[in-house]
Amino acid sequence: MAVPGDPPDGTPEGIGGGDEEFRSDEFRSDEYRSVVFDEDFVRAARLQEFSAQERMGEHARAVRSRSIWSGGGSSRPRTSTPGRGARQGMLLVLLIATAFAVAVYMGLSNPAMPPATGRTDPLTSTIVPLAPAAAVPGGRPVDLYAKSPAADYRVGAAGISLPAARRTHHFTEGQVVTALSIAKDYLVQSSLDPDVLAGAATRPVRVLLDPDQLAQFDRSMTSPSGDGRHAATGWLVRFDPGTAAVADTRVRVSGILAFEEISADILEVITDHTFVYAVRPATGSPAAADGASLFTVRRELRMRFDTEDLTARRAELVSAYVMAGPQDCSTEPAEGFRPVLAGAGPTTVGPAASDPYASGTPRRTAGLCGVLASPTPDGTAPVSPAP
Repeated sequence: MAVPGDPPDGTPEGIGGGDEEFRSDEFRSDEYRSVVFDEDFVRAARLQEFSAQERMGEHARAVRSRSIWSGGGSSRPRTSTPGRGARQGMLLVLLIATAFAVAVYMGLSNPAMPPATGRTDPLTSTIVPLAPAAAVPGGRPVDLYAKSPAADYRVGAAGISLPAARRTHHFTEGQVVTALSIAKDYLVQSSLDPDVLAGAATRPVRVLLDPDQLAQFDRSMTSPSGDGRHAATGWLVRFDPGTAAVADTRVRVSGILAFEEISADILEVITDHTFVYAVRPATGSPAAADGASLFTVRRELRMRFDTEDLTARRAELVSAYVMAGPQDCSTEPAEGFRPVLAGAGPTTVGPAASDPYASGTPRRTAGLCGVLASPTPDGTAPVSPAP
């Protein structure tokens, strides 16, 4: 009689009975007893079978890949080593933290790293008063201009024309145009702004300077001196408010601008302009018809620009050479110009005269004062050779 669970026709041929199968299983168990598929090995497996519910999805694969970082790096069975994965992870974290700390320390304490330093040079200025060689003529501004070399000068900013721009080796044409336009803005604000000329404002000039020069500029405005570094008249044109005032805001201007690349990251602009002002006594009436006289200022400035200056629209004023007259040589022109006004006679006699209207590079005087050449009606505008 068949026992429940046996095949209906008995055990098929070629298949051993239950005892034989049991013995075989026992033998295999003994053979692999030294190998333990512990929890670390299971987590380290590269392939993992999906659950029954996951396999029910459409086009689902039977297994999924596992990252070697999720539980170990080897998919081969290995003998059990409690805590080995945790110790390796802790060691890896410690190594990363140590490397990061060393990198931070080297970055903060590296003695080979030079400190950041600015490259902006301070302004050096030379202010030369020109004493009159004859009595200063007076009259109405329009008549004075018509009889002077400034008769054909343009009025105001129109007299500051930009040259044709071209790219240099390291600066584009657009950057050259920007540098020239900043230089023109500086000339307009420092030579033509009525408040600046009257000594009532300095900000229009200050905002156009490199930040590294602001301390020098501020000291020149508050404590001007003729030391070659802190003359207010080296930065701008202004008149001593107790001596003279501008009688006509239509200042006559003529001159040139030129540019040159002096290094891979520095562009230099040179300006050479003559400004002719109609001035009157500070205590006189602005409407006086015959109380005005002419005052001439020749300014040669050197400005430098790097890419930061061009982006911020500011200039580094490197040098200023200024001749201005008629003035008395005994006056100090560092704070503000003090014109010798209409009707006053000559105060200085010298062997040679300096002409601020002359063409070419302005003649440097040997001393701190020169003689203003008498203006002639057929004078010409100054024209300097391109550098």
